[in-house]
Parts: sequence; structure tokens; C-alpha cells
Amino acid sequence: MEIIQRYFSELSSRQKEQFAALEALYTEWNAQINVISRKDIEHFYERHVLHSLGIAKVITFEAGTNVLDAGTGGGFPGIPLAIMFPGTRFILADSIGKKIKVVQAVADALGLPNVYARHVRVDEMKEKVDFVVSRAVTALPQFVYMVGRLINQGGINAIKNGILYLKGGDFEEELDQLHSKSVVYNLSDFFGESFFETKKLVHLSLLR
Repeated sequence: MEIIQRYFSELSSRQKEQFAALEALYTEWNAQINVISRKDIEHFYERHVLHSLGIAKVITFEAGTNVLDAGTGGGFPGIPLAIMFPGTRFILADSIGKKIKVVQAVADALGLPNVYARHVRVDEMKEKVDFVVSRAVTALPQFVYMVGRLINQGGINAIKNGILYLKGGDFEEELDQLHSKSVVYNLSDFFGESFFETKKLVHLSLLR
């Protein structure tokens, strides 16, 4: 938990309790349904929670914002973001039912009424949202093709509605294939741990 408080010092007591409860919840569920690799569970707060919260270093979601976590897996980045922004509605969608079972159980245990777990393929969804967030579930052009149609025009936040995509390595070629305005943030500008040296956050604005 210390690593979260180091970078987010203004958490409420409720948020601190919720973040502190995450590791035990995921350790328990991971023993039943493998949603996090054994290697990564040892670095849970750094590689999953703090990585997810890289999005919170770029945007403070306004109350009333609707966010889709596409291909959420066990609930990242959606669960940490839902703790951070209790006034924002988060739809956590995944095509694998057992992962959504974990997401729902964690959300219930933490008392997160702003989380809506959906067992559905993202390319079958029709509900409009302001932002789509994800942690590198596929190549960016394919991801845009899958979710771009779901993003509302307009917006109430400091940055334009669009996609917020956590990704590592070199993906300039992927960006070159897109006809969208993009901004790439280096997570190493926000977090000092070596894990973040190659980690980035891409904001794609698809608005006309």
C-alpha cells in the first residue's frame, strides 16, 4: 500500500481501506481462478494497481463520466480507477466469464457501486461511453476498430473523450496506421520504479 500513498497522497480513509484490501482479495481469488501470474502477484501493487493508476496521473474523471474497461481480465485498470473516482461509472467487460466472476466479487467486497461487471465480447457491445480504457489487449489499430464506435461525441473532462490505452515497448508503427490525434505519456515521468521505464499511456481522441 505504501507505494500507492507515495504517489497519491490525498486519498480518503475509505479509499485507503479499499486499496489496502485489494491484495488479500486478489490473492484469495487467484488461488481459485488464475487472473494474475504468480510472478506478478508478488509485485501486485506496483505492476497492477499503480500501473492502472497511471491513467489517474493524466486525467481526473469528472463525476458523471462513463468509462468502459475493455478486456478487463481480473479488473485492471477498472477496479483501481473505480476506487480513485467514486463518482465515475465504470463498465468492466470481458469475454471470459470466470474473470468477470472475480471482478464482481472484488467490487462487491470493496463496496464499489460504480462498477458494472459485464460478461460480453467488446465488439458486441452497443452502450456509449466517454472513455475506453485498457491494458494492451491487442494491437492499437485492431482495438480502435473494436471500440471506436462506442465513444460519445462531446465530453465534460479536461481531455477529449477517447481511448486511454496502457501499453509497453515501441508502437510507433501502430500509431502511424491510425488517423486519430494521439498523445503518448511516459509513465516513468510519474513513477520512479524501473518497471515503468518502458510503460506508456496513449490517449487517442476519435472525435470529429
